[in-house]
Amino acid sequence: MKNATIVAPQPEAAEAGAEVLERGGNAVDAALACAFTQGVVDPQMAGIGGFGSMHVYMPKKGVHEVLEFYARAPLKATPDMWVDKIRHQSRDGFGYVLEGNISDIGYLAVCTPGSLKGYETALNDYGTFDWADMIKPAIRYARDGFMIRNHMHWYWTKDQSDDGFANTIDKLRFSATGRRVYFHADGSLKNVGDTLVNTDLAHTLDRIARSGGSDIFYHGEIADQIAYDFKANGGLIDREDLARYELSRVAPIWGEYRGNRIATSPPPGSGFPMLELLHIMEEFDVGAMRHGSAEHVRILFEAMKRMTIDKDSHMGDPAYVDVPYEKLLSKHHAAEHARSIRGGEIANVSRLDRSQRETTHISVIDREGNAVALTHTLGSPSGAITDGLGFMYNGTMSRFNPVPGKPGSIAPGKRRPSSAAPTVVFKGDEPSIVIGAPGGSYIAPSVAQCLMNMIDFDMSVLEAVSAPRIMGVSNTIDICNRIRRSVEDELRVLGYKVARSPQTYAFAAVHAIRIENGVSRGAADPQRDGVAISVV
Repeated sequence: MKNATIVAPQPEAAEAGAEVLERGGNAVDAALACAFTQGVVDPQMAGIGGFGSMHVYMPKKGVHEVLEFYARAPLKATPDMWVDKIRHQSRDGFGYVLEGNISDIGYLAVCTPGSLKGYETALNDYGTFDWADMIKPAIRYARDGFMIRNHMHWYWTKDQSDDGFANTIDKLRFSATGRRVYFHADGSLKNVGDTLVNTDLAHTLDRIARSGGSDIFYHGEIADQIAYDFKANGGLIDREDLARYELSRVAPIWGEYRGNRIATSPPPGSGFPMLELLHIMEEFDVGAMRHGSAEHVRILFEAMKRMTIDKDSHMGDPAYVDVPYEKLLSKHHAAEHARSIRGGEIANVSRLDRSQRETTHISVIDREGNAVALTHTLGSPSGAITDGLGFMYNGTMSRFNPVPGKPGSIAPGKRRPSSAAPTVVFKGDEPSIVIGAPGGSYIAPSVAQCLMNMIDFDMSVLEAVSAPRIMGVSNTIDICNRIRRSVEDELRVLGYKVARSPQTYAFAAVHAIRIENGVSRGAADPQRDGVAISVV
């Protein structure tokens, strides 16, 4: 490799990772420095109260695996605990709305976090830098502050009431820490360009850095603080949940698209829906279509719906349910779906009684050819912050199906289905693309579209992540504001319901690296505030 590249949705975080690469760190070191910083400078998207998965490829060490540090349901949770509280499912299928938003905001919304255990394990197994060294940039930003960016503020003020979920601004107000950190003294929300300082989080990260690992969080004094706070506020997580938390490492699952071998995350991650969509689209001559035409959009939409139906029917934690992804990824299965689409059949996505979500991503490749695709998240922020700790906990219980007996139903210690699809594409034996995205249910379809943009339409990586996208995870075709209105009219004539997003760059936020002739080039999705940095 002639250079190294890192790309992330936050410039401060990407820069922290780039500095590690410049100092001789590998892709894992850079990803971890970036990840810790993301938890400070995008605190509703990720952090040590969250979870995720890291796809690691290190050819000289013979390593190619996915480190899974997903959140787990509290051990006191039961399958029927909220069956009498159900209101409906969100239109995009991301979560379930309950009475009083009890699974979305507050202490009952929280699953046992896995991020810190994941970061520590990744550093010990794959990294080269010192633990405290990884955390220094994050501590500095928490202590000294950083400027609030456009996308962060947009997310804080976004109205999610149409879907029934609590608005983020209410989650920011939920705790005393949130009211102090995110608002001015007069109660008004801080604005773009204002400085955000979180001294409690700086102190917590400093304690973690000095302790040398994650034990302080899962077994030590921070675990005591967490358990005490949850008990005092009616939460389910206690010392046993933290002490018994376990992560896992698994082999990636594989697919193929027009001769490109694609490795991605297995269930409960969403690599298989992304691969299934590609396998269906491989049955069509995508490159011969006009990008964004009515034909292109219609076929994509119908393929996405079929992918969504399969995902909704089968996705769950494979430790609890059988997820037949091998069958769903078979060429025969893809051909059957394609035959249905060619025949004009319109698929129907059903939702329980009747958006974009809170995640972030890092793609890295170093000069040795080591590649990392790391997607980590709060799932959605809960609003709960323990006094003195500074970080917000995930709000992931809303992702479990509150109806017992389903693949995604609640169970004690169960991992919730994840929308993440951190992916590495190979030409022959060499990595050619490192890619992933935040964006909830929109991740798999968006990653697949960007891969098709590069493979079928021969776009550069920047063109691929910037090109107009559509979404088909419900019975409505969601289109970004750059899909032509004439195309929208054609689709309506065909009988489709179409919803135009006001966003110029809509549906997930793909962050990718493409490698050609030993040179890596990255691109940050213009939807967010990110940057790609190359290190020679």
